[in-house]
Amino acid sequence: MALHLPAVPPILKPIQHFLKVAAEHERRDPVVTYWCRLYALQNGLQIDKSAESLAILLPLMDWLENAKKSGASEEAITNDVVAQAHMENCGNRLFLWADKEDRAAHFNKNVVKAFYTAGVIYDVCETFGELSVEVQEQRKYAKWKAAYIHSCLKKGETPQPGPVGGDDEEDLTGDVSMPVPQQPHQPGPGPSGPNVMGFQPPPPAASHHQPPPAAPASPYQPAPAAASSYQPPAPAPAASSGSSVSLNFDQIAKAQKYSKLAYSALNYEDVPTAVVNLQKALHLLQTGVDA
Repeated sequence: MALHLPAVPPILKPIQHFLKVAAEHERRDPVVTYWCRLYALQNGLQIDKSAESLAILLPLMDWLENAKKSGASEEAITNDVVAQAHMENCGNRLFLWADKEDRAAHFNKNVVKAFYTAGVIYDVCETFGELSVEVQEQRKYAKWKAAYIHSCLKKGETPQPGPVGGDDEEDLTGDVSMPVPQQPHQPGPGPSGPNVMGFQPPPPAASHHQPPPAAPASPYQPAPAAASSYQPPAPAPAASSGSSVSLNFDQIAKAQKYSKLAYSALNYEDVPTAVVNLQKALHLLQTGVDA
């Protein structure tokens, strides 16, 4: 169900990057398309409701309504936890792929775009509520890293692999044509999207390895991706009859979320991420402590 929109007016520029990512995922991952367009609509309605803006927002509203009806039997529409797990997992997969390429000094437009898109998807995850500290750190690092690598490539310089300090977010202009996403308004929870579809990260373009220059001094060191550095806690001894810890509603809901994230990761055959989330769920159920 393709969507053809007129040119985005200047006043709606803050939602343009969400529409762009939505269009890029229309065939390979419709759920990303749905949530990006929903987030764009919610923010667009808060920005402007002039006739020029409504020429974009009304067709967007019609498309979302039809998409919701066509996917009414899918779990991602009726269960926000599944939808959130899908979106966070998509952002994590892009982030981890880009971070791996970056640390291997494979610098190219695919890496820039993967970091950039991960940042956009993390923004969209605000639809489900406040982001976890882990996701907030990865979002900030992804946006900064996309701008930093793009700036270096544009100047003919060799980027420094991994965290190199600094947190200025430059506009991404030129060949990649993607501005760093601005922080939009934060809408409340909305309806869910179509069912999960497999997403494949962009293939790395050919690149020559070059030794990185010395890291410049800076008081800021972006935190590395938590998913790539996470050390699972040692499981607590469990009685043969199961956990005897008394859990409240929030703890049970958190354990369910970890289980959903593990399930979503297995849909991508991402076993390490599934194992990490299952271990988090098990640790919480056994000890009552969120790792």
